[in-house]
Amino acid sequence: GWTCRDECRYECMWQSVRRYQQGGHRVPQFHGKVSAGGPGGGRAVPSRVPDPAVPSQWPFWRFLFFQEPASALASFLNGLASLVMLLRYRAAVPPAAPTYPTCVAFAWVSPAGPVPALLPSFPSLLSSLHSLLSSFPSLLPSFPSLLPTLGLQRPALISIFRAFLLLFLAGHISYLSLVRFDYGYNLVANAAAGMLTVAWWLRWCLRQGRRLPHVWKCAAAVLLLQALALLELLDFPPLLWVLDAHALWHIGTIPLNVLFYSFLMDDSLYLLKANSDLFKVD
Repeated sequence: GWTCRDECRYECMWQSVRRYQQGGHRVPQFHGKVSAGGPGGGRAVPSRVPDPAVPSQWPFWRFLFFQEPASALASFLNGLASLVMLLRYRAAVPPAAPTYPTCVAFAWVSPAGPVPALLPSFPSLLSSLHSLLSSFPSLLPSFPSLLPTLGLQRPALISIFRAFLLLFLAGHISYLSLVRFDYGYNLVANAAAGMLTVAWWLRWCLRQGRRLPHVWKCAAAVLLLQALALLELLDFPPLLWVLDAHALWHIGTIPLNVLFYSFLMDDSLYLLKANSDLFKVD
């Protein structure tokens, strides 16, 4: 919830905004966090020399206890779309499908779920952490289905690759939340994961596109997702102090959730049939 200190920071911020506007000045970003281990965690005045590891934030009008209402609503709709498509996936795909356990597990642990939608309501570290982390798993949505591209005949390699991905994601989140709240590192990790995802999937789609009719869904989802990721690079004051680039990114990824889960369903059913045919041949 909002503490007395949070309320003071919020009210002081808007008093500063009004003075900047009355003076005809550009409204700056506020509350640059101090370095890890420093006191306070933020300032109630614009940061003249902010910590480069942590971004400052634009002012947002809160709604009820939501600090970023547009991001919170869009994030919740993202989580709702994921939940609905997960239920459709479980209804359409038998548990015997090779990708079933991985896809279901990813859907539950993904930060696109309903629980992380509540984080933009918090006025301090959790809100900023949500903004930093939510974009990273968006670059990994295709990884669960990416595993079978290594070959159904190599289950050991698939297991090793799956373990590596989970350890990498856990280490990434743990570092940002427990060790150092480093915005620059997160940006580099996002860019690296994005380039790896695009290169790997486009190569796979080009090789499989002629014989698998559902591949276009994967290619479209991956390319559109990377295009939407460019919104995270935009840095403009929120429209009406509510709608910013991060909220627009969340809104844009909602239909991509539906498209990519549709691909996962088609591909899982195809792999189930291929696996069954393989055992019949053996």
